[in-house]
Amino acid sequence: MEEKREKRFKEVIRKRQPHLTVILENVHDQHNIGAVLRTCDSVGIMEIFILQSKKDFNVTNVTLGQRTSAGARKWVDVHLYNNTEACFKHIRKKYDKVFATHLDADAVSLHKLDLTESVALLFGNEHDGVSEEALKQCDGNFIIPQAGFVQSLNISVACAVTLYEAYRQRNTKGFYTKNPPLTQQQQQELFLDYKNRHDNRIKNKHIEAKG
Repeated sequence: MEEKREKRFKEVIRKRQPHLTVILENVHDQHNIGAVLRTCDSVGIMEIFILQSKKDFNVTNVTLGQRTSAGARKWVDVHLYNNTEACFKHIRKKYDKVFATHLDADAVSLHKLDLTESVALLFGNEHDGVSEEALKQCDGNFIIPQAGFVQSLNISVACAVTLYEAYRQRNTKGFYTKNPPLTQQQQQELFLDYKNRHDNRIKNKHIEAKG
């Protein structure tokens, strides 16, 4: 790996946010999934969860919108689930709170959430929103403040708005500068992982070129 590339890797890794993640439930539009994945990478998220609990949708069909993800799939781990309970069991092992975008009497404004804590953010289906089964797994609901007649946003836009509020809060606390969440050892381990992904990608390209 070239020195310039190695430096870039280390800069990105230092800003990774291990205590922030996104859950997409029954989101069928592959372009939306790809766009979310790209936004997740841009704010330093290391992994996301894709839950497809509807029987008419096979989780293995997820292709993550190749164009809209723009390579982010290589750096953001994607966990695919068909079972809601199993998905949240995994999430609860790593994240302290789960908040869903869901409008009800107890929903609070996005700007009132503390997104500097260990948190998973749940976004539902483009038409039906978050399922009742998934809502039971959450610690609370939030809404994105809006001033227009149409009180809804495209799923990828809603996710981007939410994640950049998280970015703002975390940046204020220095999570992207002087107080990185990952220890030096964790950063080194992640560097070796990313370097291996990079090397394998180059190797596979060479094999494909020869083939």
